[in-house]
Amino acid sequence: MRLANKRTIVTGGGSGFGEGIVRKFGAEGAKVLIADRDEAAARRVAEATGASWIRTDVASAADVKAMVRSAVERLGGVDILINNAGVTHLPAPLEEVSEADFDRIVAVNMKAIYLAMREVVPLMKGNAKGTGGIRGVVLNMASTAGVSPRPRLGWYNASKGWVITATRANAVELAPFGIRVVALNPVAGETPLLKSFMGEDTPEMRAKFLSTIPIGRFSQPEDLGNAACYLCSDEASMITGVAMEVDGGRCI
Repeated sequence: MRLANKRTIVTGGGSGFGEGIVRKFGAEGAKVLIADRDEAAARRVAEATGASWIRTDVASAADVKAMVRSAVERLGGVDILINNAGVTHLPAPLEEVSEADFDRIVAVNMKAIYLAMREVVPLMKGNAKGTGGIRGVVLNMASTAGVSPRPRLGWYNASKGWVITATRANAVELAPFGIRVVALNPVAGETPLLKSFMGEDTPEMRAKFLSTIPIGRFSQPEDLGNAACYLCSDEASMITGVAMEVDGGRCI
């Protein structure tokens, strides 16, 4: 019960890494609100884990306000915010990525973090201090793409580099208030986005991607759930501003 009674929002919690985080956090005693635009997926995970859920477009200011309001009403507040929701564009030369795809990357991978933190940070500043004087934790889902970019995913790579920098910048700003800000850098994983990263899901393409991961496998939702559990727990009360690589050695 390392996260006992921690009031947690997980965006994109209806599938992939987000689902892995919801399941781990529920098993460790957290009170979880899943925020996902896919109602069926959110409901499925909520029913399996005992979490609450709300349909949320994380790029919509109105939806994010409603998400946080729901967390306050159902959970009693927010101790942990996990900005997990993310999108990519199909592999393509940078000049061939459409403006619509670029705008979607910016809205979901970048603006959504701004919108969520804008609503949640003031609440966290009012929380009682816990272990190590900590009032709250924000965890952002970045990527190895922000550290060691793959070609033809240029604007996705750039958005994840932004997430890493935003994490570090806000960690410095919020540390005096007892709020930690951290990130995870997963390698390509068994999630609904994998096919989009690869362009096509074939044995040959999988072998090509796996050849860049020394440990020899894709990341799994459970890997990210375990890492997120540690970074958001009181055991990590001295850790802020990190972007932890969960990548099987890819970035070495």
